[in-house]
Amino acid sequence: MRKVVSASEFNRRWQAAQRQAEQQTRRAVADYNRKVDAHNKKVVADLNRQVDAQNRKVEEQNRRAVADYNRQVDQHNRKADAHNKRVVDELNRRLAAGGRPQIRYSVREQELVDRVQEALPAEQRQHDLFLSYARIDGQEVASELNEELAGLGLDVWFDALAIVPGKSQALQMDRGLAAARAGIVVLTPAYLAGRFWTERELGALLHKETLIPVLHGVTFADVAEYSGILPDLAGFTTRLDSVRDIAAKIAGAIAVDLSE
Repeated sequence: MRKVVSASEFNRRWQAAQRQAEQQTRRAVADYNRKVDAHNKKVVADLNRQVDAQNRKVEEQNRRAVADYNRQVDQHNRKADAHNKRVVDELNRRLAAGGRPQIRYSVREQELVDRVQEALPAEQRQHDLFLSYARIDGQEVASELNEELAGLGLDVWFDALAIVPGKSQALQMDRGLAAARAGIVVLTPAYLAGRFWTERELGALLHKETLIPVLHGVTFADVAEYSGILPDLAGFTTRLDSVRDIAAKIAGAIAVDLSE
């Protein structure tokens, strides 16, 4: 005779079976998760090792590249320093032979010299220097400066009609600068007054790294007042130096080898 199971007993057994199934499922899921976690940890660890190895290679390559670049820069700087020293020494020798004092730059002048030398084009140009000025009040000092520079063996693009009224001043200046290694602009009251220049054109040109300002009849304060067209206020001025000494300083700044 089959034993009849009561409803309460059936429910108890059913619930026990459910609990057992749930426990087994939890154990299976937990075991699976442990395996997944272990696998993921291994994968992540492997990836991290690969990334670390790659990063070490990249860092080593970067260190070698930076070290090599720094060596090249150091070699170039040593050559440039030696060349510039040779130029200044030769120039000072010539000046001493003529009874003139040696070149000595002020701090601001040295900053200008360093900036110009760093920006000078490596390739040869038609002229060493391009000289710009306002004829109305700058022709005399510009002519004297041109003669002194020529006397030091420099090739200067100089023309009493270099800046032609009625034509684009910036275009004329750019063309002159393109034909020379560096430029000189003689800043005089007429130059600053805008008779030949618009404020925008002159401001743009005076920001060129190879343009050397020479102040005559104006001060750095005057230039600063003119809308800040010369923001670093670096240049040479006839208030402090003779035109002959300014020419010598410019010759030293553009580092033309006068001994050749």
